[in-house]
Amino acid sequence: MEDRICINEYPVCVHNEFCGGCIYQELTYDEQRILKGREVLRLMNEKGVDLTYLERPFVPEDIIGAPKIYRYRNKMEYTFGDLVKDGEMTLGMHKKGNFMSIITVDGCQIVDEDFNLVLKSTLDFCNERGYDFYHKKSHKGLLRNLIVRKGERTGELLVNIVTSSQSEFDEQGYADMIYALPLKNVPVGVLRTLNDNIADAVNADEVRVLRGRDYYNEKVMGLDFKVSAFSFFQTNVEAAERLYKDALAMLPDFDGQVAFDLFCGTGTITQALATKAKKAVGVEIVEEAVMAAKENAKLNGLDNCEFIAGDVFDVLDGINEKPDVIVVDPPRMGILPKTIDKIFNYGINEILYISCNPRTLAENIKYMEYYGYKAVKMKAYDNFPMTKHVETIVLLQRETL
Repeated sequence: MEDRICINEYPVCVHNEFCGGCIYQELTYDEQRILKGREVLRLMNEKGVDLTYLERPFVPEDIIGAPKIYRYRNKMEYTFGDLVKDGEMTLGMHKKGNFMSIITVDGCQIVDEDFNLVLKSTLDFCNERGYDFYHKKSHKGLLRNLIVRKGERTGELLVNIVTSSQSEFDEQGYADMIYALPLKNVPVGVLRTLNDNIADAVNADEVRVLRGRDYYNEKVMGLDFKVSAFSFFQTNVEAAERLYKDALAMLPDFDGQVAFDLFCGTGTITQALATKAKKAVGVEIVEEAVMAAKENAKLNGLDNCEFIAGDVFDVLDGINEKPDVIVVDPPRMGILPKTIDKIFNYGINEILYISCNPRTLAENIKYMEYYGYKAVKMKAYDNFPMTKHVETIVLLQRETL
């Protein structure tokens, strides 16, 4: 493949031909950004969303670019496998158009260079010992995944190798190898997760701390967070922090009020709300995320946070407080209509919607219009350069008769 130079910092990635992670390598960054802005506007128009109430018309060029185009991801989940059947073992990402094939991506440009070194060194370590990878069809083999996570503001690195329990693994040797690498960041923990589930997903039957601890520290919006091995956390911290600040700035003044953060994850926005609100309530279906949110609220000395584990639709029935402010940040599937119905029962005037999927965002907004809510403010963000992903925030306001 021709080594075409983009009007960006680096040449086109050496893995671009086969890796399915990045799809816009051969475009300039402005081209990527505006293309995503057009997609947001296209989906809004396709779903018939009324944008005439926006205080400022949205145009594709308005999409806000990422603080960093490269080296921005703070988490990667790699897979062991092979590129061709019965070929040499690989470790990395799925090949474009072929889920069974894995391409080694030790030259990836959107991760910290330490990630590439950990990946290559892990693969070498396992090859030297003759370990085999776990086959998705036969369910035989040892090596399954490698997960690397980093604290962007703390420089802490957490490495987690995922294996089956079918054969021995040199745990001490692996931990010693990671800690001996010439890394720019500081390794604070090496873990081994045992996973014998036949599903092609990372499940934890047992997590062993081989060295150090099972979490790293991060700082966002002036708050401290302990991020455990499997906790959800934003993968581009600098971009997420800017988005959160912009989102909260869209809200009317909520000093001394009750704020709900629905689909709250590990509670980053909940805690930011709690610094001003009388009380902030976060609801999240993933129990581990709720446990992490509670621990982090204590870490930050916030005693006006409440976190509840469960489906938003079910949990809302058991909350005594009535919110003055509601923030929703759902997963890619968006919000089910029955849950929207229940949210609107509170009859509040503004709802702040943070979305990682402009298609389901547009579908949800169109549904909300039937209740008299209109999009009055909207911003879109390219927080993940080279990829297809877009983040959008919309303030919905109820029309008053």
